[in-house]
Amino acid sequence: MAYLSCQFQRSWQASCHLFFGLPVAMAAFLGCFAVPTGVFFTLFLIGAPAWPEIVRILRRFAGYERVRAGGWLGKPITELYLPLDGSPSDRVRLALTDPGTWRDALWLLYATVSVLGFSAVVLVLWPVALLVDGTAAVFGRRPRVLPVFEDLADAQARWTAALLKPSPSVKLGQRVAELSESRAGAMESHSAELRRIERDLHDGVQAQLVALSMRVGLARQQVRSDPDAATRWLAEAQEEIDATLAALRGIVRTVHPPVLTDRGLAGAVRALAVSADIPVEMNLAAVENGHRLPAAVEAAVYFVIAECLTNIRKHSGASHASVRFTRADGSLQVVVADNGRGGAGERGGSGLLGIRRRVAALDGTTEITSPPGGPTRMRVELPCGS
Repeated sequence: MAYLSCQFQRSWQASCHLFFGLPVAMAAFLGCFAVPTGVFFTLFLIGAPAWPEIVRILRRFAGYERVRAGGWLGKPITELYLPLDGSPSDRVRLALTDPGTWRDALWLLYATVSVLGFSAVVLVLWPVALLVDGTAAVFGRRPRVLPVFEDLADAQARWTAALLKPSPSVKLGQRVAELSESRAGAMESHSAELRRIERDLHDGVQAQLVALSMRVGLARQQVRSDPDAATRWLAEAQEEIDATLAALRGIVRTVHPPVLTDRGLAGAVRALAVSADIPVEMNLAAVENGHRLPAAVEAAVYFVIAECLTNIRKHSGASHASVRFTRADGSLQVVVADNGRGGAGERGGSGLLGIRRRVAALDGTTEITSPPGGPTRMRVELPCGS
């Protein structure tokens, strides 16, 4: 009896889902007349400015049904349209040429017929279900008719999802726009990096080399007349050489850290954790399996973690941090978290915008959660193959 009661509840919920579609079907029936009428008047330039507004109403109407069908299926149905922006003529053109408009119009026909049909079937089946399954329950048998209501609701929601999901051309256009934006961000980040390296070489290494040249020149002039002074100048030149080499190594590390080549990503992250000045909990099992990631992915992850740990040390006031790696479905996920004061944002030269651009250039995603008072959590996902 408990199973029958549970099945009865699910069947009733499925029936309610279908019956709640009756107002949708009635509105869709009216829309089947409104859309062709709007197209007719638009083609003959009468009332053309009203067409984008009709399309907006149609989009909101279809959006409601997306939410309803997605709620039943347990997963949201993506909504994606061309924006109705620009001049009046542009809005009319976009409303007419957007594939989503015609998919929504096709859905109007489907909603008018299917919802009424499903509702009629439900009305007919309920007396049959009560009779047949009620009798079966007396003999301890499982219900046969009640599960049909769930199947009907599933079919109606799936067909709705198939009609209202974004068209492949619009998805492709959105993907091209995303790639163009990420490419522009990557180019800007690359240019900024080149300018930084040029500035470091000009203001740092070049100045040190000039000073070194001067000390060596002074030592040459005094090597016979004043050997002691020449020795001092050479000693200072030696110190300058060491400082210059250290500066060059620092610049090289910002291009591609040698520790990545020598020790791999796991070893490089451990080196970053040692220099973080706070305890860093690490889970590196996903990058310690002996299979190296693509060099670009390793470098991006290294710089993401380095920037995060630097921000944590300088700005967060955290007492500990964590770095965790997971790999699944051809992607690498990195989560860096701390227990600091929070409030981190992509502003004021925090470096978080640079992280997002670097990750986007590799077709990755970045999520930052940092409410005031903390904690702060950054999640980065990058494609890395198998």
